[in-house]
Amino acid sequence: MQKYVAEFFGTFWLVLGGCGSAVLAAAFPEVGIGLVGVSLAFGLTVLTMAYAIGHISGCHLNPAVSIGLWAGGRFPTGQLVPYIIAQVVGGIAGAFVLYLIASGKAGFELTGFATNGFGEASPGKYNMFAVLICEIVMTMMFLIIILGATDERAPAGFAPIAIGLGLTLIHLISIPVSNTSVNPARSTAVAIFEGGLPLQQLWLFWVAPIVGAVIGAAIYKFIGSHQD
Repeated sequence: MQKYVAEFFGTFWLVLGGCGSAVLAAAFPEVGIGLVGVSLAFGLTVLTMAYAIGHISGCHLNPAVSIGLWAGGRFPTGQLVPYIIAQVVGGIAGAFVLYLIASGKAGFELTGFATNGFGEASPGKYNMFAVLICEIVMTMMFLIIILGATDERAPAGFAPIAIGLGLTLIHLISIPVSNTSVNPARSTAVAIFEGGLPLQQLWLFWVAPIVGAVIGAAIYKFIGSHQD
């Protein structure tokens, strides 16, 4: 149970910190942090939680990561569904707190709630195919980074830094395309509150990250296998 509670609070922090930076700070005229700031915020949520709860739950914070680690032989089947449930519920709780804060501003409208999408819901108006490829490839690379950084042969203690910076880089690349998901729990949490198009397109932000994670796990199982 401690693992599941850790995943709940870790994903809570990822959504509140990452999406919160986009909703509360990025568009603020005096101190807007922009694309770079939001990208860094997402990376910092993972970096901080990896050191805080990595030794408890592994700090997945993401159903696609859990599935990828399972596909890579690093995670037991019996814990997969409880981890995913904890992550989704934690993400929704983070989005709820973000909503309570954001709605306290005069003139608040529940649009642009750090949601993901394609077509009209894409920041750069990228079509469904472009967003699908982007999310698959970004999640694939994320899993390769995670599996490589946490390999027993990798330098000890530096995995959270590599993973956090990896997620930052992924956001720098893909925010204009999909507003960056690579995480079904993160996408679900904010889509539930905004509804409309982001909720209708949510399926893609489950399918693409999971496909990408499984591909990434398969690639690392090949390139990272022990050689005689």
